[in-house]
Amino acid sequence: MQRKSYVVLAALMFGAGLAGLCLSWTALGHQFDQQAYDFLFRLEPPAPWQPDSVILAIDEETISKYGGLTGMRAALADGLEKIRPAGPAAVAVDLILADDPGNAANPRLAAAFAGTRNLVLSCDLLPDGKGWEDPLPEFRKHAAAVGEVHADLDKLDAVSRDLPLEKVAGHDRRWALALETFLAVRGVDITESPRDLLVGTTRIPSADSDGRVIRIRYTPPSMGGIRHVAIAELDRHPEKASLFANKVVFAGVTAQTAVRDRWMTPYSNGIAMPGIEFHANLYETIAQRMFLVDAPLTEVAGVCFLLAGGAGLAFLFFSGWQANVGAAITVLVSQAIPALAFSRGTVWPWMPGTLTVLLATSAAAAWRHLIVRRELRAAESEKNRYQRSMQFAIHELRTPLTAIQGSSELISRYGSMPEAKRKEMAELINKESKRLARMIETFLSVERLSAGQMEMKQERFGLGPVVVRCADRARPLAEAKNITLDLAELPPCEISGDRELMEYAVYNLLTNAIKYSPAETRVTVAAGIGDDNNRDQVRLSVQDQGIGMDKKEVGRIFEKFYRTKRAEQSGEAGTGIGLSIVEQIVVQHGGAIQVESEPGRGSRFTLVLKRA
Repeated sequence: MQRKSYVVLAALMFGAGLAGLCLSWTALGHQFDQQAYDFLFRLEPPAPWQPDSVILAIDEETISKYGGLTGMRAALADGLEKIRPAGPAAVAVDLILADDPGNAANPRLAAAFAGTRNLVLSCDLLPDGKGWEDPLPEFRKHAAAVGEVHADLDKLDAVSRDLPLEKVAGHDRRWALALETFLAVRGVDITESPRDLLVGTTRIPSADSDGRVIRIRYTPPSMGGIRHVAIAELDRHPEKASLFANKVVFAGVTAQTAVRDRWMTPYSNGIAMPGIEFHANLYETIAQRMFLVDAPLTEVAGVCFLLAGGAGLAFLFFSGWQANVGAAITVLVSQAIPALAFSRGTVWPWMPGTLTVLLATSAAAAWRHLIVRRELRAAESEKNRYQRSMQFAIHELRTPLTAIQGSSELISRYGSMPEAKRKEMAELINKESKRLARMIETFLSVERLSAGQMEMKQERFGLGPVVVRCADRARPLAEAKNITLDLAELPPCEISGDRELMEYAVYNLLTNAIKYSPAETRVTVAAGIGDDNNRDQVRLSVQDQGIGMDKKEVGRIFEKFYRTKRAEQSGEAGTGIGLSIVEQIVVQHGGAIQVESEPGRGSRFTLVLKRA
């Protein structure tokens, strides 16, 4: 039973780990994981650094100065001309310049592009996703590269936490704007592998199977973000153009009115980030090599099952407050793992471990509760069994003790008792004391066997001699009631077990048959080998013509201390314990006991035993 309980606990813990993993893959689980990611993102920012990039901003003031959104090309041309003397390392433009070929500012903007070193322009997916919105040819011819700026936001909360470094439209693949800018600055090509991208000496962990997705390390608020310099501000402070010296410039719209190009981040706190700043942060993530990688699924699954095992062990070896402390430690470990992993650049999902520990702890606690309840029931049953055993012992032992006591009193009271009478009394005392010892030994042996505290003797003995001996002992009882004890011819066969216990069982059946049969009736004892299909069995039956039992009574007669109404009304003394002991003895011998009975027509008890 204990081993079975361990198997049940192991199955529960495995199920908890599996359920934790499966539930964490749902939309709700994903949402909780993202919220936990944002919390750790804010809790453990990277060490401060000096950004390599600067944002050339088209803010509200700039848009107003140049006559609204239609004047952005003229504003961009002015801005590029003003920062050119400072010598920026590269310029990435986050404006889709695919339309309005007749704009009056186009020639001026094209000239500004022609004088810009390492220019990277932007493109976006067409609405049908089958092609690209590329810059006009007059602009594109001056660009070192064209990078895509299509955003894939989280569908649950529209927060930008990562970005694929590549997009494919038809058969045309484009790299992200930030990556193309990094390539232009480094002046090298990309070496691809299924697990990462190698740009010079910078290895970017982005697996091909995940669409080359990379998590963005945004500059924390404590650093003030990436420096913004508005184009309109350069008119008032021309000296600020020096801020762009040897910097990577990201030029784009930062105005609040450009709501379509503002995204939420883990740092947003309700304030959206301009798209151009998003691309600059992605560039900084690559340039500073501040990569965050997702924990492998196999490792996550393995840790989940270990956590479930830890919760199970806490309730397996401990109970009460100690088990609760163990479970609490497991919970703390499940919460510490994501934080520790994040501090080392690994994104460990929060939900799988948390759900696993909660489910495993609940299941293990329920298992422990059931085990304790079962142990309590077993203890109560053992207590009741002990009490009833004591009652039986007291009742059964009273008869020989009374005989011994009475005989000893007679001997001591009558000193002049004849020697023959004294000898008779002494023999009676000796006989009853031996009977008392046998009863105690039989009783204790049956109790130990039923409780699993001792092994039954294994000796070969003939069943016939046992039956004959029991019949000889019971014959005086039968003769006292003029009952014929008919002993049929017994087949020669042996069984294996405890001879004394088997004698107790057979003798009990015989005495019961005599006790509950009216005078001048017959008790028949017969035995036979099983049929052709069961030649390894022997069947011993005791049949009487007594009071009998109905079906309901037959179903309960092997319960301890149960007596039928007819047995109680017969006036015969009894405790209702004998048949329960008989059944235990037969079962311990690997056999079974069958009962056929009918009220007023007698009963037949059949022992089905295995031949040795």
